[in-house]
Amino acid sequence: MGHDMDDKFMSEDIRLSEEKMMAGHGGPFGAVIVQDGKIIAQGYNQVTSTNDPTAHAEIVAIRQACEKLQNFRLDNCKIYASCEPCPMCLAAIYWAGIKTVYYAATREDAARIGFADDHIYQEFAKPMEERQMTMIPLNRQQALPVMATWQQMEEKITY
Repeated sequence: MGHDMDDKFMSEDIRLSEEKMMAGHGGPFGAVIVQDGKIIAQGYNQVTSTNDPTAHAEIVAIRQACEKLQNFRLDNCKIYASCEPCPMCLAAIYWAGIKTVYYAATREDAARIGFADDHIYQEFAKPMEERQMTMIPLNRQQALPVMATWQQMEEKITY
């Protein structure tokens, strides 16, 4: 696929982000997922309109693409995001198996307009005990047998 198609998909993504932001759905973020040169899913930020902190554009698009393809893997897809994905979205992109991410604005651009993407990246880079969030291990010995059972199960779908 040529650079012209990439520009076309990104332009559609940015157009979508602006349209939905202006309609009051959420922040200025959009994402499109492309397979075989065609847009198969579109997402836009819906955090404030749905009261769902996970309703970022990339997450919405991934959910839509997985539903359409009836698969939790999107290995042969690309994602175009109007802004560099936040850590949550980046993790979801990894979990979905997407290998190529195009993005327009950077996480520093997002920070300049009040979004915490870069702050969260910085938090993740810190040792656990230096983060603003308190992390407390609890009942590991109770959880380990459940994990061992999963490991032994023959009827499971690995991911």
